[in-house]
Amino acid sequence: MSYNIDIQQIQRYSKLELIAKQVVEGFITGLHKSPFHGFSVEFAEHRLYNSGESTRHLDWKLYARTEKLFIKRYEEETNLRCHLIIDGSSSMYFPKIDYDDSGAFNKIKFSVYAAAAIMHLLKRQRDAVGLSVFSDKLDIHTPDKSSMIHHKRLINELEILINEPKINTKTSAIKALHTIAESVHTRSLIILFSDMMENVAKQDELFEALQHLKYNKHEVILFHTVDKEKELDFKFENRPYQFIDLETGEEVKVHPNDVREKYIEEITKRTKKLKLRCLKYGIDFVETDINKGFHALLETYLLKRTKMM
Repeated sequence: MSYNIDIQQIQRYSKLELIAKQVVEGFITGLHKSPFHGFSVEFAEHRLYNSGESTRHLDWKLYARTEKLFIKRYEEETNLRCHLIIDGSSSMYFPKIDYDDSGAFNKIKFSVYAAAAIMHLLKRQRDAVGLSVFSDKLDIHTPDKSSMIHHKRLINELEILINEPKINTKTSAIKALHTIAESVHTRSLIILFSDMMENVAKQDELFEALQHLKYNKHEVILFHTVDKEKELDFKFENRPYQFIDLETGEEVKVHPNDVREKYIEEITKRTKKLKLRCLKYGIDFVETDINKGFHALLETYLLKRTKMM
């Protein structure tokens, strides 16, 4: 697929902004063939009509095009606060990729592109957005704003995550998530991108931190960001490998066939426990394979936003 981008666009947007814009435009085009047909252009300014409501603010022109009833929204009705959280620890830089290859993704690059696309949608909808990034500490934590200058700052922070990889930096989500839960505006939409590779011994503390995100009536989506083929299915060639822990630098030589069954058993058990805890706390858990594209992820965001409004 080719894109015609004029020089003014290149000057106006960064590379990441252009990619986010293209992802969103492709997504919106796809909405014509989905249950969201009719939202493709106007979903920021309309909501579905509920039976029994006054028909005073029905948009009849939109009805003529979509054969669905929508209520016109006013400015104060469209304001949403969304806070994006990205796990920036070293494990998110798996697998090793060539960053100049536009089709190659590791977990951090996928998370950055997804966050940028959601930011672009939020900007279209005039919603406030903030960004937090954690590794072994809370590295970035911004307020939620909707200004162009603020968006530019967030894009710059996202680009740094790709361009300046972190080496041997452990995951320590617990303190960061507690800090974010306390400081983010009440009843925000919180979107977390993480592989959740927290120390196994601290799992209960991690679940308490996730529960804290719900304390102030936030809506929370956890995009459990993984390379499914390698990390969940453990599909490697039939030969010895030297595996390196990206967070500690520890190395181990092993033949995948010797450990695959036990590995899959343990990772499945761990993921199931995470899903059940999220269900208990009312957190939307979404298994997100970095090799499957962005459309399902953006539909999840759109559904959640629609329910909140």
